[in-house]
Amino acid sequence: MPIILLFAAMYFLMIAPQRKKQKAHDKMLTELKTGDEVVTNGGIFGQITNVKDDRFVLRVSDNTKIEVGKSFISTVLNKTDAVKK
Repeated sequence: MPIILLFAAMYFLMIAPQRKKQKAHDKMLTELKTGDEVVTNGGIFGQITNVKDDRFVLRVSDNTKIEVGKSFISTVLNKTDAVKK
């Protein structure tokens, strides 16, 4: 019985929050579109210029574009559809 309680506690303290965080990240990735400003896991800031099936094309400076995998986007800085007040 103590082993079962230990596994149940581990699930609620470790596994469930991680799954919730992963679902939020997946939702964020599906909502990204051209024009959004993002930061990659490596710390590269850029603006999405093209959305492909498994990667994004980011403009990091005037004449420089790079392709990064969708899972390497960590945060969104500015959304293009945000209401400006």
